[in-house]
Order: sequence, then structure tokens, then C-alpha cells
Amino acid sequence: MSFLAFTQTDSINSFKLIKPSSRNISNFSGDNQTQTAGLKTEKPIRILVLDKNNNPGKNQLVKLNTISVPKGDTEFNIQDTLIYTDSSGIAQTHIVLGSKEGMYEISAQLLDYPETNFLIYKAYARKSNWVFLLVIGLIGGLGLFLLGMNMMSDGMQNAAGDKMRAVLSHITNNRFIAIGVGTFVTMVIQSSSATTVMLVSFVHSKLMKFRQTIGIILGAGIGTTITAQLIAFKLTDYSLLLVGVGFLMNSFTKSAYIRSIGKTILGFGILFFGMHIMSESMYPLRSFAPFIDSIVKLENPLLGILIGAIFTALIQSSSAFIGIMIVLATQGLISLEASIPLLFGANIGTAITAILASIKTDRESKQVALAHTIIKVIGVLIFLFWIPQFAEMVKAISPKSTLPDGDLNSLAGTVPRQIANAHTVFNIVLTCLILPFVNVMGRIIEKILPVTVIEKPVLRTVYLDYGMVKNASLALSLAKKEALRMGKLVQNMTGDVIIPYLVKKTEVIADIKKKEEEVNFLRDQINDYILKITRENVNEERVNESFQLLYTVKEFEQIADIVSSTMIVKAERWSKMAYEFSNEGKNEIVSYHTKTQKQLSRALEVFESVNLEKAKAMKNKYKTYRNLEIELEKQHFDRLRDEISESVSSSKTHVELMTFLREINSHATNIARILIKWSVESK
Repeated sequence: MSFLAFTQTDSINSFKLIKPSSRNISNFSGDNQTQTAGLKTEKPIRILVLDKNNNPGKNQLVKLNTISVPKGDTEFNIQDTLIYTDSSGIAQTHIVLGSKEGMYEISAQLLDYPETNFLIYKAYARKSNWVFLLVIGLIGGLGLFLLGMNMMSDGMQNAAGDKMRAVLSHITNNRFIAIGVGTFVTMVIQSSSATTVMLVSFVHSKLMKFRQTIGIILGAGIGTTITAQLIAFKLTDYSLLLVGVGFLMNSFTKSAYIRSIGKTILGFGILFFGMHIMSESMYPLRSFAPFIDSIVKLENPLLGILIGAIFTALIQSSSAFIGIMIVLATQGLISLEASIPLLFGANIGTAITAILASIKTDRESKQVALAHTIIKVIGVLIFLFWIPQFAEMVKAISPKSTLPDGDLNSLAGTVPRQIANAHTVFNIVLTCLILPFVNVMGRIIEKILPVTVIEKPVLRTVYLDYGMVKNASLALSLAKKEALRMGKLVQNMTGDVIIPYLVKKTEVIADIKKKEEEVNFLRDQINDYILKITRENVNEERVNESFQLLYTVKEFEQIADIVSSTMIVKAERWSKMAYEFSNEGKNEIVSYHTKTQKQLSRALEVFESVNLEKAKAMKNKYKTYRNLEIELEKQHFDRLRDEISESVSSSKTHVELMTFLREINSHATNIARILIKWSVESK
């Protein structure tokens, strides 16, 4: 073993003390160690004694003294306070840290030459339960991080309004527009997985074709990198300020738009506070050798990709996983070279969510999930073989540190931004490479997973169990679940039926008709099931509950009839006409349709929770909506008086559509009315 000696101070004596170092053993002197409180340090304290000719000072007696310990500690111990140097001039001993967290300091000097220079050694004791604190810090911090991300997403979606679906439904085959839309939508909803799942849904409902989605998928990859760029900003010191500002905006303003912005800021602050908690909890890992060794192994590309893919698939958010990587980087615990394979794995793992969403869909919808997966795998295969060069390129375009390379603080200062930049560069380059071959990729995927004509699915119930009809309480609970499923189908029908009126696309009508068949089937099955229950020996309370269920099912079915028997018939006619609603008229229809959907959502909530207060609030809300409809009719009449051409030509359809929506509102409100009526009569 060879030692490198360096003089810290000049000595007027014949001996001097220095802290030895070794090319083979890190921190050979034992200074600045970290160990769990109450345990012996992993490495001994070593003192090298040299004479004036820099030869080892043999058999010299070194005395060690305690300088300082954390307040209240009485258990700190130096195993040998007097030690002789060996033939190499080195004296060594271990120290046992006390029970208190904090810094322990000792001094070393020659006993026979007290005027000789002395050395100071430090050791840091972490809490004895640091592993437990680390785990709960990570779990709690990650929980806040994901909560903040969800709040950001909700706030941004609310601020963007209901235009998201309309934007996607207007997609053409222009791949550049598709990339822009994919980027924008993903930036708003903060998840490329969510964007892809949305695309799977749109293709399944025939609102889009598979090939139209490839450009959006590429844009979604770029959009998700914006989240990583935001996370890489070191705003943890201001997280509570953001929480405060967001809370005030969200809680004390009447404007829905400002509340949405406030919710976004609040989520942003919670996200960074979660990062702060994770970062603080990870601090002890900086000196935990097993963890450092495992991080080094992540520079193995295949292992890093596997871990990144698995972890991202588990939490179903590449943004969250990249956020965790950035937290590690802020503590200097991970290098860019180790981060890149994890990034690649995260890009593959994010496709898992879309795959899961497509399991129960048709072949064309599955093509969307397959395209997302293949695009990410192609990107990883392209970059896999030049990770070192990719890392150097990212470092070249990222901010530099003035500290020496490899220093923990240097890594902490530069790697977070490098990770975000690597994520962005990967997805932009991948988009540029795939873009010219979008049509080729579409044809390949269609050959891999061809669309086949499948037989019409057999209608069935999910919850009804005729073996339970003798247990009225349980059976009625099952009937209620099936009725809720029916109500959600009706809600979807009501939401989709407005599309042909606004954008004159009739593809959705076929899906509405299918849902109508299922609604009618469920109506008959639920009614038959409830009647079988009431034929058993049931008490009056169960009879009343059965009637409320039958009444609610009837209201759902009548709403479905309005949609399928009347609204879609007129929608088909309207889509063939050259007329358009005026901008004001269209806004009124969208506004009233949104309120109708909200009332239907309230009906489902009231029906599910049997909440009388919400039922009364819903009944009052109907009066507000009824007055609003009258006001909107008056505004429409005013436009007719002003002879606005679009209003005149579309007047009949406009009035009919508003009437249909009012009727749906009324049927939805009846669900609350019957609950209030029977609650009063049962008292």
C-alpha cells in the first residue's frame, strides 16, 4: 500500500502529523465519516507521523482528545486515547459515536511533543431510526408530489375549459398540427399516458382514425418533457409561498378561471414541497456506501432501462419517476450517465398505461397503444449504443458548474437540469426521426395488428346475481350498482350527442345507438331483478327502496330515449345542412349542455350517496338552470329580431336542442325529487 502525504502546516519540531491518504482506499484517514448514532465508525481514525525528513515516525505516542459532541450526549467513546505508531508511522483507533445525532470532533497530537501541530477529525452521527425516517419521507414526499401533479393537471384543464375534446376531434391528417396538439394537450393534462389513453378512447368511439393519432403520440412525448423542465427548476425554497398564493387564489375569489389558476399554483407548490421532503429524507444516502454502489450499477444500460420501465409502469407516470430522479440528483446521488438508461426505461414504461387501457377495446384502439410502445422502443434502440456521446452532448447544452467534476455539490447543481434536457432532447430527436415515416409506421402496425370484423358482443349485466334475491338488502345494493352503470352509459350518450351539432361529425351516432341498446337491455334486466326481490318476503322499507330504484331506472331510460330517438335523428339531418349556429348561439348551446351534464352528474351522485342535502341543492340548481334557459331563449329571440342570418337559419334546431336539454335536466332532477319525497314521507 502506498501513501500520499501532504503537509497541512509547517512544523518547527522534528515531527509532524498529517492525515494519510491512499490510492486504493477512499477516505483512508477516517476523517468526515458518517455512521448511525451509537455505532462504531466503519473506518478507523488514522494519523500519520513523519519526521523532518518525511520518514515514518515509529513508536511515537499519539494522544486523542474529545473536542465537541452534540448537546446532551454522554456515550461518545474513543476506543484508545493513547496509541503508538506502527512501522509505517501510522497510529489508528476506532471511535464509537454517541446516541445523539450531530457532529463529533476529536483532536490528535503527539504526547511527548505537545508543541507539535495537531489534527482535528470529524464524524457525523445520523439518527438511529434514519431508515424508517427515510422510508416515510419518501412515501410522504412522493404522495405530495403526485397530489401536486394531479392538482396542477386539474387546474390547468379547468383553466383550458372544455376545448380539449373539441381540439382533438378536429384533428386532420396534418402531422405537424397533430404534433402541436399532442404537445399542448399533454402540457395541460401533465401526462403523455393520459393523452394516449384519451386517444385509445377516441379511436374506440370512432371519433378518430388510428393513423391520425401517431402525430399526437409524438407530440405527447414532447409535451411531457415540459413537466420535467419545470421540476428541474430549484423552487423548493419557495414551495410554501406557492402553496399560500395558490390557496388564496383558489379559496377567496369568485372567478372560476382565477380559482383554476390558483389550483394550478397550489398544486405546483405542493409538488415542490413534496420534492423538498423527499430530498431531505434522502440526504443520509449521500454517505451510505451500499446505496452509492447500487447507483453506480445503474450505469449498466440494460439494468437501468429495466428498472426505469418497471417503476414507471407501477406508478403509471413517467413525470413522477423523472421527478424522483431529479430529487436524487439534487443530493448529488446520481450522475447523468446513470440517469439516461433510467430515462429510456421511463419512456418505455409510460406506454404500459395505454396498453392496459386498450385491453377491452377493439383492434384499432389497440393499434394506438401498440404505436406508442413501438415508437418508444425504437427511440431507446437508436440512443442505446451511444449513451456516452449523448451524455456529453447534453452536458454541452446544459449549464456548467464551477466546482470540480465528481464533487457531490457539483452534481447536485448541474445534473437536475441535465436530466430534464436529456428527456427533452430524446423526445424531440425521436419525433424528428419518426415524423417522415408516420404513414409507413401506420401501415406496419396495421399489418402487425390488423382490424378484424368481430361478432356483435353479447349484452350482459355485471352486478346482478339472482342467487342473492332472497337477501333483499344485498340484492338491492347489486341492483343499484347496475343502475349506476346504466346511468353512466346515459351520461356518456348525453355527452356525445352534442358533437354532431357542433362539428357536424356523425361517427359518434353509431356508438350512441349501441349504448341505447345496452341501456334498454339493462332497464329490462334491472326491472326484472327488482321485481323478483319484491316477490320475496321484504319489509316496507325495502319496498320503498325498490320503487326508488325502478323510478330512477325509468328516468335514465327516458333520458336515453330523448338522446337516441329524437336528438340523434335531428343531428343526422343537421349535419347534412349548410346552416351553422351563430357564435353566440353555439356558446349558449355549449354552456347549457355543460350545465345539463353537470346536473346529470349530480343525479348520479345523489342516487349513489343518498344525500338529501345534495338532492335539495340539485333541485334548487334546476330552478336556476330553468331561468337560464328562459334567458337564453330571450337572447336568441333578440338575435332573430336583429336578423342575424345564422340565427335565423338555425333557429328551429337551436330552439329544439335547448328544449331537449331542458327535458334531460328535468328528468335528471326527478331523481333528486323522488329521494326528497320518499325521505319526507318515511318520517
